Amino acid sequence: MLFRRRSEPGIGERIKVYFWPRRSWTRSTRYVLCRVSRLRATPHAIALGFAAGVFASFTPFMGCHFLIGGVLAWVTRASILASALGTFVGNPVTFPFIWIGAYKLGNLVLGQANRFTEIDLSLSIFRDTLDHLLPLIKPMTVGGVPLGLFAGGVSYYVIKRAVDAYQMKRQRKKRLNARGEPAQA
Repeated sequence: MLFRRRSEPGIGERIKVYFWPRRSWTRSTRYVLCRVSRLRATPHAIALGFAAGVFASFTPFMGCHFLIGGVLAWVTRASILASALGTFVGNPVTFPFIWIGAYKLGNLVLGQANRFTEIDLSLSIFRDTLDHLLPLIKPMTVGGVPLGLFAGGVSYYVIKRAVDAYQMKRQRKKRLNARGEPAQA
């Protein structure tokens, strides 16, 4: 293989890269935004798909975010690939903030503002999983919906403007190249 590593990374290296990118968070964020802006669809479809992925990241259903974002994008006729990229808003760094915010807002909406559910992390959690998780999932779902709608709306606006600007710049370069004029940066 041409661009393959000489030695495969170990499990420790993989875990470290999963939680902290090799270069920086700025570069990783720029990469995702660049990938989104290069998608071939209308700016509305790309931004709506990305917003669907962001919304899905605010739900407490771990492991289903890609599926939820993809279904939302499909239903709204948005970009499914952009929704997959939008789910990266939910990552190991942001999930604790999302979960705490959704849980507190959900308890506030449900009228249980002073209630806090302790989680028993003993082996009994595997036997009575639903009994332990249901008191957490309900307020997190209720609180995650408005937070997800807000974050999705903000991301829609930002992504739509970025994709609009990128596609207009690309079209301008194509027109100039077709006329034989040098492209300006």
